Amino acid sequence: MIKDLIVNLGLGDRDPAGDYAISIASAFDAHALGVGLAYEPVIPGSVMGGIPPEFLETQRAEAEKNARATMARFEEAAKRAGISYETRLMSSSVSGAADQIGRLARRFDLAIVGQPKRDQGMPDEVLDEGVLFDSGRPVLFVPYIQKEGLKLGHVMVCWDGSRAATRAIGDAMPLLEKAKQVDLVIVAAKEAKTNEISGADMGQHLARHGIKVDVKRITSPDIDTASTILSYAADSSSDLIVMGGYGHSRLREFILGGV
Repeated sequence: MIKDLIVNLGLGDRDPAGDYAISIASAFDAHALGVGLAYEPVIPGSVMGGIPPEFLETQRAEAEKNARATMARFEEAAKRAGISYETRLMSSSVSGAADQIGRLARRFDLAIVGQPKRDQGMPDEVLDEGVLFDSGRPVLFVPYIQKEGLKLGHVMVCWDGSRAATRAIGDAMPLLEKAKQVDLVIVAAKEAKTNEISGADMGQHLARHGIKVDVKRITSPDIDTASTILSYAADSSSDLIVMGGYGHSRLREFILGGV
């Protein structure tokens, strides 16, 4: 059961992650902590001596002002939804923020972060990866184009028999039990040679939890697995994708990539 969650609040005009977190807290009667991040100015080493201290203080003040503004929006939305909530202001460097929120998230059932917009730089990407690696908790990523709150009409579960996928399914069980329909999707490079469907045992496991589940086996001979998953999610109008995070070492994923 999800009883508390943490969300990294977005600093833009819209905050899809904060709004989505409130909808989850409302659905599960959970407590929500909204974190407003005020990033320290990034100073190139070659010009460190040439930047006036007044400029740095102005940058810090502006970052704190923006963080407090998004915290205020989150508080107003949480009050309207009638959920239990709190907010916290954190000032940190880019790398330090990832470590701080990752450690903080260990004390919550679920961490929620927003997908960075394409025109935003490295900070949000570093933070998202840091929470995924360092929290030890399930992480829910909210697309920057998300407009609606939690919907669980159709959930897609990606299954490859791995430890990471197993962990993701276990962590997502509170959400899956509320879903109207779950597709357990296995992506294969070629058609199966027998009538046996890989993943049937996991399908039975989910069914024992009262989950309405269909096992789907799809092939991707011409496109990569990640694109196949996204294509299926779009075609099936999935409201949520459940999948493992990093199945290899951090260095291997950095060099070779992963689904």
